[in-house]
Amino acid sequence: MRRPKSNPRSPPTKEELLAAVGAKMPDVIAPGLKVLFCGINPSVYSAVVRHHFARPGNRFWPALYASGFTERLLTPYEQEELLARGCGITNVVERASVSADTLTAAEYAEGGRQLEAKVRRYQPRYLAVLGIGAWRTAFQKPRAVLGPQPEPLGGARVWVLPNPSGLNAHYRPEDLARLFRAFRLAAESDG
Repeated sequence: MRRPKSNPRSPPTKEELLAAVGAKMPDVIAPGLKVLFCGINPSVYSAVVRHHFARPGNRFWPALYASGFTERLLTPYEQEELLARGCGITNVVERASVSADTLTAAEYAEGGRQLEAKVRRYQPRYLAVLGIGAWRTAFQKPRAVLGPQPEPLGGARVWVLPNPSGLNAHYRPEDLARLFRAFRLAAESDG
C-alpha cells in the first residue's frame, strides 16, 4: 500500500507522479449511503496525495458545494466528512493514470463488474457515475444520456453526471452545479 506524502498539501513531484501510475486508492465508503459518487479512475495526482478528486482544477468539490450536497466547500483532504453526509466515493477503474484516455475497454468492463459487486455489498441508495463515457463503456450502454438511468445497478438507482475533471471543457462550473443540484433534489425527494 502506498503511503501518503509526508506533506500532503505540497504539490507532488514529477517522480512521485510517475511512481503513482497504476496505484490504487482506497474508497470512501460505508454501508447504506444515500449516494456513492463514482469517478472514472483516480488521477496520479490523487493517488500521490491519497485523496479523491485532488488534482488542481478538478471541479468535483466545488460542484458538491454549489449544488447543496455540502454546506461549505470541502477540500479533498476532508473527503471523510462526506460519510457523515451519507455520501461516499469510488471509481469504475481502480488504477491511477495520467489520463482516462489510457484505460482499455477490458478495464472498464472488469471495473463495471467490480463496481456492481461493491454496490451490492454496500447498498447505497444511489450510484452517481461521473462520466457518461465511463458508464456507456463499462456497462455496454452506448445510447445512455446524462441523468437518471432506467435500470438499477446492484440494487441502487443510477444517475449519470458529467465528469468534473477540469479537462472536461464541455461543462462550465455553473452547468455542473445545475446538474448536480438536479440530482440532489431528485435523490432527496425520493426519501
